[in-house]
Amino acid sequence: STIIPWNMWLAYGDAKILEDQYASMKAWVGFMQSHSKDYLWNTGFHFGDWLFYRPADDNDGRSAVTDKYFIAQCFFAHSTQLLLNAAKILNKPGDAELYADLLKHLKEAFLKEYVTSSGRLISGTQTAYVLALQFDMLPENLRAQAAQRLVSNIQDYNNHLTTGFLGTPYLCHVLSRFGYDTVAYKLLLQETYPSWLYPVKMGATTIWERWDGEKPDSSFQTPGMNSFNHYAYGAIGDWMYRNITGLDTYEEGAGYKKIRIRPHPGGNLSYAHASLETGYGKLDVLWKIADGKFIMDVEIPANTTAGIYIPAATTENITENGKPLRDLKEISVARKEGDYILLQVGSGVYHFSADSMK
Repeated sequence: STIIPWNMWLAYGDAKILEDQYASMKAWVGFMQSHSKDYLWNTGFHFGDWLFYRPADDNDGRSAVTDKYFIAQCFFAHSTQLLLNAAKILNKPGDAELYADLLKHLKEAFLKEYVTSSGRLISGTQTAYVLALQFDMLPENLRAQAAQRLVSNIQDYNNHLTTGFLGTPYLCHVLSRFGYDTVAYKLLLQETYPSWLYPVKMGATTIWERWDGEKPDSSFQTPGMNSFNHYAYGAIGDWMYRNITGLDTYEEGAGYKKIRIRPHPGGNLSYAHASLETGYGKLDVLWKIADGKFIMDVEIPANTTAGIYIPAATTENITENGKPLRDLKEISVARKEGDYILLQVGSGVYHFSADSMK
């Protein structure tokens, strides 16, 4: 009721989507609120992090199970945040104030109930840390150490994930957000169970419902719930688009009116390519690393603008179609951000080259 309308608005930039769904968005947040006490949604049935990884030596899954009410509280806050965002976009200041106050109380209740005095989560699983970080449930001063604890957990599992349907879509996004691209790539390219490539090594050509629909010994899970065409874990594709190729939209220019391209080369990849048919036309990004150069070809559709991040030490290392940036009035250098130079461009086709930093 909240996540799908918000994602559709990001993809198409049409406020009518939020207008049409606003009542149901409010109803869903109202439902959660009516089933909560002291701003905690800790009642009723919840599936939890469905089909998370259970170690073979831990039959009840306690080393990887995430408290179901912890998860519920995170999504309660997330839905409230999305409803707050919609209220602002639709110019409903009264609702915006109401839901901002609710969100504040939900996060305060979360901290009191689920975070220790030392900043640890009472559920120390990958999914717990992923959701707490993805939905900004933790104050700024606790986020870096929470991200480090997530990484430590992944390393404890020898660079394997343990997340289920609810944690997996956000896992690599959180790792990249907090500077752990290397870990995200290790998960993406892991070939042993549980991983995305384990089914591929077992001959899969579709996304499975379970991490081990076919077990390492070639036996199968119970046929009553063992789909071999089940998209949930395919959510990694979103991270591949937004982080490997860097193709994304700014919220303030939703629908790809204002485009953001910030590639994250890594994982020993030397090439990546993605394209998208937006409401304005084709958006295309291709990058490759060759002969010590980072080369990126970009097609920006008509009537849009783009912020393009080039991994380079200085502007002097960057050319477009063989020409230095200083000679190109149609490209403006915004600023340096970490290991990137941010460029602002309009619609058109661009061929960038820079000395590779990898």
